[in-house]
Amino acid sequence: MRILIIEDDAVLGAAVRDQIAADGHSVDWVTRLDAAAEAMDVASYDLIALDLMLPDGRGVPFLKTLRARGVATPVIIMTALDQVSDRIAGLNAGADDYLVKPFDLDELSARIGSVARRYVGNPNPLLTLGALEVDLAGRALKRAGKVVALTAREWALFEALLSRPGQIFSKAALEERLYSFDDEIGSNTLEVLVSRLRKKLGQGVIETERGLGYRLVRP
Repeated sequence: MRILIIEDDAVLGAAVRDQIAADGHSVDWVTRLDAAAEAMDVASYDLIALDLMLPDGRGVPFLKTLRARGVATPVIIMTALDQVSDRIAGLNAGADDYLVKPFDLDELSARIGSVARRYVGNPNPLLTLGALEVDLAGRALKRAGKVVALTAREWALFEALLSRPGQIFSKAALEERLYSFDDEIGSNTLEVLVSRLRKKLGQGVIETERGLGYRLVRP
């Protein structure tokens, strides 16, 4: 997924960014709400991790504005505000989850996965796709009963295609989900990644629609 972090604490922001990137997601990190709005104007995000106390405003009004505009991007609040009233306000504003600082980074990863699965309409972390057995929560994959090791980037691509089996994803759409603003993308970077993934999944799992993009074949 491509994830936007809105967090002004330099230490926590860097830790969250590194954790999410290590999970294979593309990450953009901003420290102000105005910078977040600018980022959302030029990129589509699959999830937002939102602090509630930013230098230029509060996260709850920002979230309410997003929801009022019809922005349905899942939002996980990360905040030191731990009163029940604060949680209620955040959830009522449209947040999908609420994490109180300090929190364990692995818990954040688990919550991101849980929220993402709910949004694609499949909360079950265990999936079967032909000869493939997929554990989304554990980020584990087996092919015909044998463990298949994927790199973080390979997993991110597989997860993107798996979110909509049978749907064609254009090269641009996949690059936007896999890479952040700071990443350097070569002209054939995605093609090489697809080729590597095909070797591990089996040649018939990912189809190329010439001039359109790639799709994961339905079982």
